[in-house]
Order: sequence, then C-alpha cells, then structure tokens
Amino acid sequence: MSTPLRYAVIGNPIAHSRSPAIHEAFARQCGIALQYDRLLAPLDVFAETVADFFAQGGQGLNVTVPFKEQAFELARSHLSTRARLAGAVNTLWMSEGHLHGCNTDGVGLLADLRRLGHDPNGRRILLVGAGGAARGVMQPLLEAGCGHLRVVNRTAQRAVALQAAVADALPGHASVLSSGPLSEAGEDWDIVINATSGGLAGQAPALPVAGLYAPGALAYDMVYGDQPTPFMQQAKTHGAEHCADGLGMLVEQAAASFEIWHGVLPRTRDVLAALRAQLRSG
Repeated sequence: MSTPLRYAVIGNPIAHSRSPAIHEAFARQCGIALQYDRLLAPLDVFAETVADFFAQGGQGLNVTVPFKEQAFELARSHLSTRARLAGAVNTLWMSEGHLHGCNTDGVGLLADLRRLGHDPNGRRILLVGAGGAARGVMQPLLEAGCGHLRVVNRTAQRAVALQAAVADALPGHASVLSSGPLSEAGEDWDIVINATSGGLAGQAPALPVAGLYAPGALAYDMVYGDQPTPFMQQAKTHGAEHCADGLGMLVEQAAASFEIWHGVLPRTRDVLAALRAQLRSG
C-alpha cells in the first residue's frame, strides 16, 4: 500500500480551518490517497516552518492568514501571473527543487459566482474593500469580461492606489476600472462584493442606502458563517434580490489548488452542500 501524499493548510490561528475536510472529500472523489493536516506556524518562523514541511516530504501547502504575503516572498522567483497581480499566495508546491506559488482566491470567487448564476461577463460590479482580498480577485473578474469594476474603500486613497496598480498591470482592462470612497459607491450594480473582513467583527460597510442594487442584483460576502452575515442582512434591507456568503468561494478556491497539485479538477457541489449542512448544525 502506497504512503499517502502529505499536504496541509498553514496559518495562525488554524484550528478553525475547514480545508482538511474539503481536500479529504476531493481526494475520496478522485481516488487519491493523501494526508491533509492543519499546520500552526509561529508568527516569526513562517519561512522555517514551510522549509521544514517540504524537507520532510510534504507535497503542497495552502496558506491562510496572516501568511499569504510572506508566502508570496518565499515563492517570488516562481509565481503564477495571478499571484503576481494579487501580491499574495495561497497555494505552494515544489517542482524541480523550486518553491512555486499561486493565488486561487479569484478563480474560486469566479467559479462560485457562475455557480450562483451570476456570471460577471458584461456585469457592473462593485468591489468593497481595497486590501489583499480585493486585490486577489480583480484579475479574474476583469478577464471574465465584466462591464465595469469599481473599487470603493473607507480610505479612498487605498482604492485609488489599487485601481492604479491593476490598471498598470492589466492595461487592456483599465477603461472599465474606477475607484473612490464608500460614500461614492454609485448606483445600479449587478454584483456587489464585500471584500472587507468587517463581518468577522459583526460589522457591515457604511455603504449608501439608496439605489445601490440593480434589479436582480447579487450581494456577495467573502466571509461566511452559520447565519447571514451583517453585509448580507444590510444588502437584503437595501434592495439586493440575491445574497450569498463566501463558503462556496472557499470550496472553489480549494478545488483550484487541488487541480494544481493533482492535475484533476474535483466536483464541488456535493462537498459544498455537506459543508453547509455541517455549518448549520454547528
């Protein structure tokens, strides 16, 4: 019997991570023997923890907070285009003796939006937040053909800087980008994506009340929970016809990482349904 391939999710804290259950379900589906663990890295020895994992035969790591930027630096010489634009890495693996890095968050979001029936092609999209989470999803949204992508943030200068950085990296999409403060979010958006972490603290972004959502619009929160997030509650009150949290994005980005490592893209619907049921049952 072959020894299972070893993978892990690395972060601090990490005990809450659902990645082991997701990847184990994918592995069963695809007939792959693997061991997938949670790896707690001390804040000041992330690089050493990664090096030790691979030195002991580890095959791949998913990276979560607060280490995505450090993972970017570790794999700087062998980054995917998505990772370079995102400035962060959530997937690491060794190939020919070199550490490689990719960011699957954006393709995970894109896959989940399509699963929900809200393909970004031609849609007007408002992205709330200008941190790493927002930056990590902009390239896939733009390359999916969105009609307009506006970034708004509590500190407007950060939104403007993010717009400039993405326009410089993807000049072919610069004409559909705009940015500004939360108070100038605009109106009639087809998809509004909350890329802030406020929901984890029970807060919704201070968005304008009137006219934000177009008919049939989707309000999408990147965070998730066993109840609708504060942003989802706010959106429903302000006229969003559809609301969704980020659990689907979590599963879809994991599937994209799984494909990088194993060369096969697993089916996600049953895994997502099981995870949702677990979340609701507590």
